Amino acid sequence: MRSLQLAALQASFGADMRANIARVSELVREAAGQGADVILAPELFCGPYFCKTQDETHFASAYAWTTHPAVTALVPLAAELGVVLPVSIFERDGPNYYNSVVMIDADGTLMGVYRKSHIPDGPGYQEKFYFRPGDTGFRVWDTRHGKIGVGICWDQWFPEAARAMALQGADVLLYPTAIGAEPQDPSLDTAARWRRAMQGHAACNVIPVLAANRVGNEDGQPFYGSSFIADETGELVAAMDRTSEGVISARFDLDAIDRDRAAWGFFRDRRTDLYDGLV
Repeated sequence: MRSLQLAALQASFGADMRANIARVSELVREAAGQGADVILAPELFCGPYFCKTQDETHFASAYAWTTHPAVTALVPLAAELGVVLPVSIFERDGPNYYNSVVMIDADGTLMGVYRKSHIPDGPGYQEKFYFRPGDTGFRVWDTRHGKIGVGICWDQWFPEAARAMALQGADVLLYPTAIGAEPQDPSLDTAARWRRAMQGHAACNVIPVLAANRVGNEDGQPFYGSSFIADETGELVAAMDRTSEGVISARFDLDAIDRDRAAWGFFRDRRTDLYDGLV
Protein backbone atom coordinates (compact mmCIF):
# COMPACT_ATOMS: atom_id res chain seq x y z
CA MET A 1 0.00 0.00 0.00
CA ARG A 2 1.26 3.46 -0.91
CA SER A 3 0.52 5.62 2.09
CA LEU A 4 1.02 9.37 2.50
CA GLN A 5 0.48 11.60 5.52
CA LEU A 6 -0.10 15.29 4.79
CA ALA A 7 0.25 18.13 7.29
CA ALA A 8 -0.74 21.80 7.17
CA LEU A 9 0.87 24.47 9.33
CA GLN A 10 -1.12 27.50 10.49
CA ALA A 11 0.56 30.48 12.15
CA SER A 12 0.91 34.25 12.29
CA PHE A 13 4.04 35.98 11.02
CA GLY A 14 5.81 39.22 11.85
CA ALA A 15 8.54 41.39 10.38
CA ASP A 16 11.49 39.25 11.55
CA MET A 17 12.29 36.79 8.75
CA ARG A 18 14.56 34.67 10.92
CA ALA A 19 11.90 34.36 13.61
CA ASN A 20 9.30 33.37 11.02
CA ILE A 21 11.57 30.69 9.54
CA ALA A 22 12.34 29.43 13.05
CA ARG A 23 8.60 29.25 13.82
CA VAL A 24 7.92 27.26 10.66
CA SER A 25 10.86 24.97 11.47
CA GLU A 26 9.39 24.34 14.93
CA LEU A 27 6.02 23.44 13.44
CA VAL A 28 7.66 21.23 10.80
CA ARG A 29 9.29 19.25 13.61
CA GLU A 30 5.93 18.97 15.36
CA ALA A 31 4.27 17.71 12.17
CA ALA A 32 7.07 15.23 11.48
CA GLY A 33 6.69 13.97 15.04
CA GLN A 34 3.06 13.19 14.21
CA GLY A 35 4.21 11.09 11.24
CA ALA A 36 3.78 13.60 8.43
CA ASP A 37 5.56 12.93 5.13
CA VAL A 38 4.67 16.18 3.32
CA ILE A 39 4.33 19.42 5.29
CA LEU A 40 2.98 22.72 3.97
CA ALA A 41 3.40 26.18 5.49
CA PRO A 42 1.32 29.23 4.44
CA GLU A 43 2.06 31.52 1.52
CA LEU A 44 4.93 34.05 1.91
CA PHE A 45 5.53 33.04 5.53
CA CYS A 46 8.88 34.86 5.75
CA GLY A 47 7.15 38.10 6.68
CA PRO A 48 3.85 39.94 6.84
CA TYR A 49 1.65 39.77 3.76
CA PHE A 50 3.13 42.88 2.16
CA CYS A 51 0.96 42.89 -0.97
CA LYS A 52 -1.94 44.76 0.60
CA THR A 53 -0.29 48.02 -0.55
CA GLN A 54 2.17 49.11 -3.25
CA ASP A 55 5.51 49.83 -1.63
CA GLU A 56 8.72 49.45 -3.62
CA THR A 57 10.82 48.86 -0.49
CA HIS A 58 9.46 45.30 -0.32
CA PHE A 59 11.38 44.29 -3.45
CA ALA A 60 14.49 44.13 -1.28
CA SER A 61 13.07 41.06 0.48
CA ALA A 62 13.19 38.90 -2.68
CA TYR A 63 15.98 36.36 -3.30
CA ALA A 64 17.01 33.85 -5.93
CA TRP A 65 15.11 30.64 -5.23
CA THR A 66 18.24 28.53 -4.64
CA THR A 67 19.67 30.92 -2.03
CA HIS A 68 16.55 32.21 -0.28
CA PRO A 69 17.09 32.14 3.51
CA ALA A 70 13.98 30.00 4.03
CA VAL A 71 15.21 27.46 1.48
CA THR A 72 18.74 27.25 2.86
CA ALA A 73 17.36 26.86 6.39
CA LEU A 74 14.80 24.19 5.52
CA VAL A 75 16.91 21.99 3.21
CA PRO A 76 18.85 20.40 6.09
CA LEU A 77 15.67 20.07 8.14
CA ALA A 78 13.91 18.20 5.32
CA ALA A 79 16.88 15.83 5.06
CA GLU A 80 17.10 15.34 8.83
CA LEU A 81 13.40 14.53 9.22
CA GLY A 82 12.88 12.77 5.88
CA VAL A 83 9.98 15.05 4.91
CA VAL A 84 8.98 16.87 1.74
CA LEU A 85 8.74 20.65 2.17
CA PRO A 86 7.16 22.96 -0.41
CA VAL A 87 8.51 26.40 0.57
CA SER A 88 6.69 29.61 -0.39
CA ILE A 89 9.03 32.53 -1.17
CA PHE A 90 9.27 35.95 -2.80
CA GLU A 91 11.62 35.12 -5.68
CA ARG A 92 13.93 37.36 -7.68
CA ASP A 93 15.22 36.13 -11.04
CA GLY A 94 17.32 38.91 -12.53
CA PRO A 95 14.95 41.86 -13.09
CA ASN A 96 11.88 39.64 -12.63
CA TYR A 97 9.98 38.95 -9.42
CA TYR A 98 7.69 36.00 -8.71
CA ASN A 99 5.51 34.51 -5.99
CA SER A 100 7.03 31.02 -5.94
CA VAL A 101 7.21 27.64 -4.26
CA VAL A 102 10.49 25.75 -4.03
CA MET A 103 10.09 21.99 -3.69
CA ILE A 104 12.51 20.33 -1.28
CA ASP A 105 12.52 16.54 -1.40
CA ALA A 106 12.77 14.33 1.66
CA ASP A 107 16.53 13.96 1.25
CA GLY A 108 17.08 17.72 1.05
CA THR A 109 17.33 17.83 -2.74
CA LEU A 110 16.10 21.01 -4.42
CA MET A 111 13.69 19.74 -7.07
CA GLY A 112 12.91 23.10 -8.67
CA VAL A 113 10.51 26.03 -8.52
CA TYR A 114 6.86 26.71 -9.37
CA ARG A 115 5.86 30.31 -10.05
CA LYS A 116 2.32 31.40 -9.23
CA SER A 117 0.28 31.44 -12.42
CA HIS A 118 -2.74 33.55 -11.45
CA ILE A 119 -1.87 36.92 -9.93
CA PRO A 120 -4.68 38.81 -8.14
CA ASP A 121 -5.10 42.57 -8.14
CA GLY A 122 -7.67 44.13 -5.84
CA PRO A 123 -8.13 45.92 -2.51
CA GLY A 124 -5.81 44.35 0.04
CA TYR A 125 -4.29 41.94 -2.50
CA GLN A 126 -2.30 44.09 -4.92
CA GLU A 127 0.03 41.35 -6.11
CA LYS A 128 0.38 42.53 -9.71
CA PHE A 129 2.58 45.38 -8.47
CA TYR A 130 5.11 42.84 -7.16
CA PHE A 131 4.83 39.61 -9.16
CA ARG A 132 5.02 38.66 -12.82
CA PRO A 133 2.64 35.87 -13.88
CA GLY A 134 4.45 32.56 -13.51
CA ASP A 135 6.28 31.09 -16.51
CA THR A 136 6.78 27.54 -15.24
CA GLY A 137 3.37 26.12 -16.06
CA PHE A 138 1.65 23.90 -13.52
CA ARG A 139 4.07 21.39 -12.02
CA VAL A 140 3.82 18.00 -10.33
CA TRP A 141 6.81 16.85 -8.33
CA ASP A 142 7.73 13.15 -8.17
CA THR A 143 9.00 13.22 -4.59
CA ARG A 144 10.13 10.38 -2.39
CA HIS A 145 6.71 10.43 -0.74
CA GLY A 146 4.49 10.70 -3.80
CA LYS A 147 3.57 12.97 -6.69
CA ILE A 148 2.78 16.41 -5.33
CA GLY A 149 0.99 19.19 -7.20
CA VAL A 150 1.28 22.69 -5.75
CA GLY A 151 -0.67 25.84 -6.62
CA ILE A 152 -0.38 29.14 -4.77
CA CYS A 153 -3.34 30.97 -3.20
CA TRP A 154 -5.27 32.62 -6.09
CA ASP A 155 -4.45 29.52 -8.19
CA GLN A 156 -6.74 27.59 -5.84
CA TRP A 157 -9.86 29.25 -7.26
CA PHE A 158 -9.25 27.96 -10.79
CA PRO A 159 -10.49 24.44 -11.61
CA GLU A 160 -8.22 24.38 -14.67
CA ALA A 161 -5.14 24.50 -12.44
CA ALA A 162 -6.31 21.56 -10.32
CA ARG A 163 -7.25 19.53 -13.40
CA ALA A 164 -3.92 20.29 -15.10
CA MET A 165 -2.02 18.93 -12.11
CA ALA A 166 -4.32 15.91 -11.82
CA LEU A 167 -3.72 15.12 -15.49
CA GLN A 168 0.01 15.10 -14.75
CA GLY A 169 -0.58 12.32 -12.23
CA ALA A 170 -0.59 14.22 -8.95
CA ASP A 171 -1.45 12.12 -5.89
CA VAL A 172 -2.38 15.20 -3.85
CA LEU A 173 -2.84 18.95 -4.38
CA LEU A 174 -1.40 21.54 -1.99
CA TYR A 175 -2.19 25.26 -1.76
CA PRO A 176 -0.16 27.63 0.45
CA THR A 177 -2.40 30.63 1.11
CA ALA A 178 -2.65 34.15 2.54
CA ILE A 179 -6.31 35.17 2.61
CA GLY A 180 -8.61 36.96 4.99
CA ALA A 181 -10.54 40.21 5.13
CA GLU A 182 -11.77 42.02 2.02
CA PRO A 183 -11.01 45.71 2.80
CA GLN A 184 -13.52 47.05 0.27
CA ASP A 185 -16.38 45.17 1.95
CA PRO A 186 -15.99 44.34 5.67
CA SER A 187 -19.21 42.30 5.53
CA LEU A 188 -17.78 39.91 2.94
CA ASP A 189 -16.50 36.67 4.48
CA THR A 190 -15.00 34.33 1.88
CA ALA A 191 -13.82 31.56 4.23
CA ALA A 192 -16.64 29.11 3.44
CA ARG A 193 -16.54 29.57 -0.32
CA TRP A 194 -12.72 29.41 -0.21
CA ARG A 195 -12.99 25.95 1.29
CA ARG A 196 -15.82 24.86 -1.00
CA ALA A 197 -13.89 25.80 -4.14
CA MET A 198 -11.05 23.45 -3.21
CA GLN A 199 -13.34 20.75 -1.88
CA GLY A 200 -14.81 20.78 -5.39
CA HIS A 201 -11.35 20.24 -6.88
CA ALA A 202 -10.94 17.24 -4.55
CA ALA A 203 -14.28 15.67 -5.50
CA CYS A 204 -14.03 16.31 -9.26
CA ASN A 205 -10.47 14.98 -9.52
CA VAL A 206 -10.80 12.29 -6.81
CA ILE A 207 -7.73 13.68 -5.07
CA PRO A 208 -6.90 14.88 -1.55
CA VAL A 209 -6.48 18.65 -1.22
CA LEU A 210 -4.70 20.63 1.50
CA ALA A 211 -4.66 24.39 2.09
CA ALA A 212 -2.46 26.14 4.68
CA ASN A 213 -3.41 29.72 5.60
CA ARG A 214 -2.03 32.29 8.03
CA VAL A 215 -3.79 33.84 11.01
CA GLY A 216 -3.49 37.13 12.87
CA ASN A 217 -4.21 40.79 12.25
CA GLU A 218 -1.59 42.58 10.16
CA ASP A 219 -2.04 46.35 10.30
CA GLY A 220 -5.80 46.03 10.28
CA GLN A 221 -6.01 43.17 7.79
CA PRO A 222 -7.08 39.98 9.60
CA PHE A 223 -6.37 36.58 8.08
CA TYR A 224 -8.92 33.88 8.79
CA GLY A 225 -6.88 30.70 9.04
CA SER A 226 -9.33 27.83 8.52
CA SER A 227 -6.56 25.63 7.07
CA PHE A 228 -7.90 22.22 6.11
CA ILE A 229 -7.33 18.84 4.53
CA ALA A 230 -10.05 17.33 2.32
CA ASP A 231 -10.11 13.72 1.20
CA GLU A 232 -10.67 12.51 -2.35
CA THR A 233 -14.45 12.87 -1.95
CA GLY A 234 -14.16 16.52 -0.91
CA GLU A 235 -14.99 15.72 2.72
CA LEU A 236 -13.05 17.67 5.35
CA VAL A 237 -10.94 15.24 7.37
CA ALA A 238 -8.93 17.82 9.33
CA ALA A 239 -9.46 21.54 9.86
CA MET A 240 -8.35 24.45 12.02
CA ASP A 241 -10.27 27.43 13.32
CA ARG A 242 -9.76 31.10 12.47
CA THR A 243 -7.24 32.02 15.17
CA SER A 244 -5.25 29.02 16.40
CA GLU A 245 -1.68 28.23 15.47
CA GLY A 246 -0.52 24.67 15.04
CA VAL A 247 -0.58 21.56 12.90
CA ILE A 248 -3.24 19.35 11.35
CA SER A 249 -2.54 16.10 9.51
CA ALA A 250 -4.25 13.21 7.76
CA ARG A 251 -3.09 9.94 6.20
CA PHE A 252 -4.21 8.62 2.83
CA ASP A 253 -4.06 5.26 1.06
CA LEU A 254 -2.91 6.36 -2.39
CA ASP A 255 -3.50 2.98 -4.02
CA ALA A 256 -7.11 2.94 -2.87
CA ILE A 257 -7.57 6.49 -4.14
CA ASP A 258 -6.12 5.50 -7.53
CA ARG A 259 -8.69 2.70 -7.79
CA ASP A 260 -11.48 5.04 -6.79
CA ARG A 261 -10.40 7.62 -9.36
CA ALA A 262 -10.35 5.02 -12.11
CA ALA A 263 -13.78 3.72 -11.10
CA TRP A 264 -15.40 7.16 -11.25
CA GLY A 265 -14.30 7.61 -14.84
CA PHE A 266 -13.83 11.37 -14.77
CA PHE A 267 -10.67 11.11 -16.85
CA ARG A 268 -11.95 8.30 -19.05
CA ASP A 269 -15.02 10.33 -20.04
CA ARG A 270 -13.38 13.68 -20.73
CA ARG A 271 -14.39 15.16 -24.11
CA THR A 272 -11.38 17.21 -25.14
CA ASP A 273 -12.86 17.49 -28.64
CA LEU A 274 -15.55 19.73 -27.14
CA TYR A 275 -13.35 21.93 -24.97
CA ASP A 276 -11.96 24.38 -27.53
CA GLY A 277 -14.08 27.14 -26.02
CA LEU A 278 -12.11 26.93 -22.78
CA VAL A 279 -9.05 28.43 -24.45
